[in-house]
Amino acid sequence: MTPAGEPRRVALLTREYPPEVYGGAGVHVEYLARELRSRVELTVHCWGTDRDEPAVLAHRPWPALAGDAPELAALGVVSVDLVMAAAVRGAELVHSHTWYAQFGGHLAKLLHGVPHVATVHSLEPLRPWKAEQLGGGYALSSFCERAALEGADAVIAVSEGSRSDILDCYPAIDPGRVHVVHNGIDTSEYRPDRGTDALARLGVDPGRPSVVFVGRITRQKGLPLLLRAAHHFAPAAQLVLCAGAADTPEIGAEVAAGVERLRAQRDGVVWIEEMLPRADVIQLLSHATVFACPSIYEPLGIVNLEAMACETAVVASATGGIVEVVVEGETGFLVSLDREPGSLEPADPDAYAAMFAERVNRLLADPELAARMGRAGRARAVSAFAWPAIADRTLAVYEAALTG
Repeated sequence: MTPAGEPRRVALLTREYPPEVYGGAGVHVEYLARELRSRVELTVHCWGTDRDEPAVLAHRPWPALAGDAPELAALGVVSVDLVMAAAVRGAELVHSHTWYAQFGGHLAKLLHGVPHVATVHSLEPLRPWKAEQLGGGYALSSFCERAALEGADAVIAVSEGSRSDILDCYPAIDPGRVHVVHNGIDTSEYRPDRGTDALARLGVDPGRPSVVFVGRITRQKGLPLLLRAAHHFAPAAQLVLCAGAADTPEIGAEVAAGVERLRAQRDGVVWIEEMLPRADVIQLLSHATVFACPSIYEPLGIVNLEAMACETAVVASATGGIVEVVVEGETGFLVSLDREPGSLEPADPDAYAAMFAERVNRLLADPELAARMGRAGRARAVSAFAWPAIADRTLAVYEAALTG
């Protein structure tokens, strides 16, 4: 055990780490690691190519598990978890992120007798569409998540809504072990950018109002619902879709067909499929009249924080942790999904799309209201979601796990 006053030795386990970041979990880990380095002796274990950064070790799935079969992808995850569990010897605590690394954290706890803290960025039982993507691998990912979370010394939820979901999905977990630590935002990086060079390069007209979406093409993010709503957006508005990395060919084809139908009706539909540099995304967000988040499941929705930090009003689904980020009528508007019991999808997609479009059009018609909400959003991001405070709360969870 580290003597009092010396930094704890912590191993952070994650799939995503810069420069290989494609989702909110990776953004969270990137900034959390930056803050923790001044507070603990930190080693990061991630996936992918070798990194030059000190104390960052990259691991890859076993070559014998390569192939196109979807279950091989899930087995490849487990192979990385095995290697990570062996590699963290000497750590006093392991902290894992997403099911891709949480089983590794669980194995490390068993192997080395150290506490395991697991942060939940999403829950497998609430993403049933992954069965399309992983086949039998979805049963394996669900097993890994259940074993890791039920065996963890502490579980971090990124919102109160996510905490409720965790306890609903896994009632065997002691509620006293589930702590809420919100995602954070670096408001010195995510701030309004009034330049237009990226917009010109990407084909976005800075003189027209725009509705911007940023996210992967997955059922979770609700992009088909946004495309349905966009048929009702004010004609003067552009729709800018920063959307790629489709989970399956089926959802990719569905979105492509939706974009084609929309373009047949209106102009100003800009679809950017490649992963953009962060600076380009910040400029797009800064010039957006409205940021659109039609997610059907979102433990927190860090992308809404990014938009708010860039002084952009948000229209989003009233689901999960989004309602803890977006303040209705102050930083944007929330749209009820009105689900059928037991379903994540809206019971009436057309009614949801119409409500979403009505709120978007309200902001497009009133630029002063949109700007006022944007300013309020940035003030909220700065005051409530700064990374130093979130790192301190994470450390408090570490100490609770170590002492108890």
